[in-house]
Amino acid sequence: MDLLPVFQWLEDTTIGVIIRESLWLFPVIEAVHLLALALIGGMILVVDLRLLGFGIRSQSSAALAKSLQPWLVGGLITMVATGVPMFLSEAIKCYYSPPFWYKMSFFAVALLYTFTVRKRVAAADATALGPFWGRLSALTSLALWFCVGFSGRWIAFY
Repeated sequence: MDLLPVFQWLEDTTIGVIIRESLWLFPVIEAVHLLALALIGGMILVVDLRLLGFGIRSQSSAALAKSLQPWLVGGLITMVATGVPMFLSEAIKCYYSPPFWYKMSFFAVALLYTFTVRKRVAAADATALGPFWGRLSALTSLALWFCVGFSGRWIAFY
């Protein structure tokens, strides 16, 4: 199935046209998008550093992950809410951009991993699970989210 007609239709939506024709709207939306990515990155980094044995040692990884969960979810909602309009303004460019497809793939895998495997590892009793699985989970999480950010930045240069 060829998605090009769908991408053309998406780019021609009212939102896409308004953002594309505005001098300042895309940069403002992108700034909020990047702030949301920084928020997500910070929340991921704090918990992953704890799983690696660094960072905030006064709390368990489970307590830390639970307390940061609302910030992580809020950042994700903001990132999606700003990413969709940016996408609509340049859907055809995205269609032909391998970095866009890498970003979306990494984003899907990172989300799935964060809310399944990493969530269970962070919530588990560290003594029962052992440090290896916490470290492996943290390194995998950091690698996935780094790939999301890197490929997102790569879109601009492709």
